[in-house]
Amino acid sequence: MTGYGALVRHTRWGAKLNTVEYMRSAALFEGATVRSQYTRFWLLLILASAIATAGIVANSTATVIGAMIVAPLMRPIQGTMLATVLGDRRQLARSIGLMIAGATAAMGVGFLLGLIVVQEVTAQTNDQIAARVSPGVVDLFAALATGAVGSIALVRSDISDTLPGVAIAISLVPPLCAAGLALESGEPGQAIGAVLLFVTNVAAILATGAVIMAVYGYSKLRLLESEDQEAERRRRVKAYVTMAALVLLVSGPLAYSTAKAIEDRSRMATITDYVEQVTADTRWSIVSITPREEDTIHVLLKGTEPLPDMDVAYERMADAGIDAEKVVVEFIPSHTFDIDGERDSF
Repeated sequence: MTGYGALVRHTRWGAKLNTVEYMRSAALFEGATVRSQYTRFWLLLILASAIATAGIVANSTATVIGAMIVAPLMRPIQGTMLATVLGDRRQLARSIGLMIAGATAAMGVGFLLGLIVVQEVTAQTNDQIAARVSPGVVDLFAALATGAVGSIALVRSDISDTLPGVAIAISLVPPLCAAGLALESGEPGQAIGAVLLFVTNVAAILATGAVIMAVYGYSKLRLLESEDQEAERRRRVKAYVTMAALVLLVSGPLAYSTAKAIEDRSRMATITDYVEQVTADTRWSIVSITPREEDTIHVLLKGTEPLPDMDVAYERMADAGIDAEKVVVEFIPSHTFDIDGERDSF
């Protein structure tokens, strides 16, 4: 306990720091009550996964937020970070194993509950799924900032009341449940996107946590206790390099996803312009224009006959370099009737 006791309780900014014993009890699974800790973790995780899945299926943001607050998956992730900083290999293996098992269980709950849902729950039919299957670089920036807040809340006792907000912002269980639902609905690509969002959040927590621990001096504790300080220093460097590599690893797919989203928005804007040009003097209007699988853009129009001359729109798309074969236009006739039976088309 010599190294732990050597830690100053207050920083030069006057902030009170939590003791290592407190942080271990908050982030690691150990002690005389470890069995009840595991029971609580799995109970809350299964219930949170069920709540999140129900919220996603019902397209209820409030229900999904409730699941974020209940979910305990932040603990083993922070435990992985803390065990890495303190050099506790036993707790590191335990935290990583629990994190992977918990993530798998959350996906499993999403998949199983998806079996009893009549309709397919995919990005094309559900806004909650759509919001989680195409993460971008912005999601990484948000995760880094939120991970930093969560780590600071673990270190500093004066801002620990921010943890519920961190739980909401650093969405962990909902992406996993979304992945399970997408997988059950036959959309493995969307499931991979949701898992990428989860991995991005995990990488952000680990990376920012290591930096915060270093800033507040906790990373020096293991160095103070080690007899071979040079070996311990190399171990720390290796751990930090690994975390940085993890962030860079997820940055590649996120950058690709961001570029793809920008390209899709550009294509949709151009397609919208050309479709509106050929429907300007007709009774047809665009209801929606959405990206689909295999780079297809789906355009939905409603109105009444006669149909607009879509060949003109397709020719303009081709001239603009857009693959017209990837653009699918669907027409839906629309009519209304008043109480006297008179028909009004729109």
